[in-house]
Amino acid sequence: MCLAVPAQIESIENGVARCRVGNGQTFVRASTMLLEREPRVGEYLIVHAGFALHILDAQKAEESLELLRHMAEEFHLAEQGYNDQKREDDDLAYPR
Repeated sequence: MCLAVPAQIESIENGVARCRVGNGQTFVRASTMLLEREPRVGEYLIVHAGFALHILDAQKAEESLELLRHMAEEFHLAEQGYNDQKREDDDLAYPR
């Protein structure tokens, strides 16, 4: 499954935007050829498979990023719970 994420434009050169994902040090490059207008540095894009699909305002981008952060935290907690339960189950297993 693929996921399109908001990314903030750091620079644009020859129709390709260099974008920062979230607050980290992850960058993606995205072609802007599918957009209705040329985006500006500082704006947010929805990027999927190397293409900018949509320009987002800052508020919607932050809301989306916060939701993705929350989903990642919940996944991490669920995974941790699964691993803890598996260890407990392994401790109860019959000797081989």
